[in-house]
Formats: sequence, structure tokens, C-alpha cells
Amino acid sequence: MKRIAWCCSMIILVMTGHAQDLTFSQFYEKPLLRNPALAGVFTGDVRVSGVHRSQWQSVTVPFQTSALSAEVKFPLAAWNDWVTIGLQATHDIAGDVRMKRTQLLPVVNYHKSLSENRDDFLSMAFMAGPVTSQFDPTKIRMGDQFVGGVFDPGNATAQIFSRTGFTYWDAGAGLTYNSGFGDDSRFYVGAAVFHFNRPKVAFYENNSTTTLQNKYVINAGVNHATNEINRFIMFGDLFIQGGHRQFLGGVLYQTELQRNYDEEQALNLAFGAFYRWNDAFIPVIKMDIYKLSLGLSYDVNVSKLNTASNWRGGLELTASYVAPFTHRSLEADKVRCRF
Repeated sequence: MKRIAWCCSMIILVMTGHAQDLTFSQFYEKPLLRNPALAGVFTGDVRVSGVHRSQWQSVTVPFQTSALSAEVKFPLAAWNDWVTIGLQATHDIAGDVRMKRTQLLPVVNYHKSLSENRDDFLSMAFMAGPVTSQFDPTKIRMGDQFVGGVFDPGNATAQIFSRTGFTYWDAGAGLTYNSGFGDDSRFYVGAAVFHFNRPKVAFYENNSTTTLQNKYVINAGVNHATNEINRFIMFGDLFIQGGHRQFLGGVLYQTELQRNYDEEQALNLAFGAFYRWNDAFIPVIKMDIYKLSLGLSYDVNVSKLNTASNWRGGLELTASYVAPFTHRSLEADKVRCRF
């Protein structure tokens, strides 16, 4: 019966539109999911990043989430401004009923220069694209399919689904301000709203009132150099959606192991921890191998589910590649943020 309750609750969440958006523990590696206006806020000209997450294997069928994004920056030399074009794709499979959601979200971000002498930028972005959602009805075990307490797959259920998948269009927008302080330190602050078009997300075709609720986000990040080879990197996000609130934050300590001065690239090691409020403590290790970065984290579940999960949450792997275009790499440093 627990399996029935779990499956039904997953269906109900999507049908009523109260499910929260997917999230990653290494959320700073997926900036477009945090705020569209964080697209292009990095040192370099092009960034490609991916992440894979497996969660709740100790409780039920694992939730599998993958994401891939790409960003490219273009200069507008006449105004000292920049434009970033990006694309964010995600694919999520949840629970016994194989609830799937796939997003394909292009983004455009305009970086407005606020100073000729310092790299201060106000970034304004818009992101929109299609989202598909579906589930496998053959995986559902309804109460009327049990006979004498035993599940009988040949016993038809009275529950009828008019459709098991649909597509909707989603949209978001954001603002960020990023600047520097000291000799080699950076920070940014930002705010965004997702689902501002309130897309309809009901599996029942005659349900015209169920919409995805607006999600409001506040972002912050600091990259502070303590000396020539060491720095602290801090991130924090606050999400508000419907009656739900979620805070993620933490710090990484990074040390430089080796530097290629000719190409201004370094071999770095970073380690630290993050906390998702009332949900998970997350140790993280990250390695920058010149243009390539690799990250590994694991959720230690501290929510009310820890009795069933035995404190186990999810393993997450990330990889990103950041590179300059040689002919304009010096200009690209003006939109640096070293994150």
C-alpha cells in the first residue's frame, strides 16, 4: 500500500501544479537554472557544463536527473557591452511511474557596462522554451487492482487517464549585478522569476485552472582571494514558489596547485560543504584541470525522511569546460566573475 500512496502522490503533485522545480546540490554549476541573467557571468568566452544526479535509491526507485547547458558571449565594442546566447536542457525521471520532464530553454542575456574603468555590469536576461511531461500508466498500482490484498495486474482499474503526456511553454527572466573589490575578488547579486507565464500543467485536458506557480529567486556569490593561490568561493540561493521556500548555501576553499602562465590557466583543488535547509548537508570536492572542471558531491539527508533513507540522499557528478576565443580573450575578461 505504501507503493500505491507514493505513486498516487506523484501523480497528484503534477496534476495540481504544486510540485517544486528540480534542483541540484552543485547548483552553482547550473547558473541558468538559478537565474537566466547568470548566463555569461564567467571568465572566458564559451562554457559548456553538464550534471547527473541520482537520488533516493535507498528509499524507492531512484530519481534520475541530468542537465546540459552551453553559453557563448559576443562583444558589442561600441558600447563596451556584451550579449550572451545560451541553451539549458534538462531531463528528469522520477519514481515508480517513470514521471518524465524534459526542458529545452534558450536564453539571451544582455550585459550593460556601468563603468569605463571597472568591470561593473548589469545583466538582463530572458529565457523561454518548450517543456514536455509524461508518465507510464502501466507502472501504476491502484487500490482496485488488489484482490484479497494481492496485486493483480490483470484486474482493470476504474481510474482512466485522458492523456499520459503533454507539452507546455515556460518562460523566465532575471537581473544580476556583478563587480569586483580588492585586488582580485568578485561578487554578484541577482533576482529572477520563473514560470511568469503561468503555464497549464494538468494531465486532465478539461482542467484549465491548474497552472505552474511563479518561482522567485534571490542569488548571491562571492569569490574572495586570500592570497595569490588561495580563495574562498561562496554561493547562496533563496527560492520561493507557492507556499514553499528553499535555501541553499555554502562555501568552497580553493587552492592553486599549478599555473600555466602562458595561457593563464591553473590546476586548482577545491573542497567545502553546502546546506539545503531542512533537507541535506552536502560535502563537495572540485578539481579544475585548466579548462576542464570536475565536481563530486553527496547529499547527507537530514530531513524527516532520514529514518527511511538512513541519512542517504543522492550522488551528483558535474563537469564543465570554459575557454576563451584567442582573438578576443582580453576583452572577455571584462565580464569576468571567476565563478
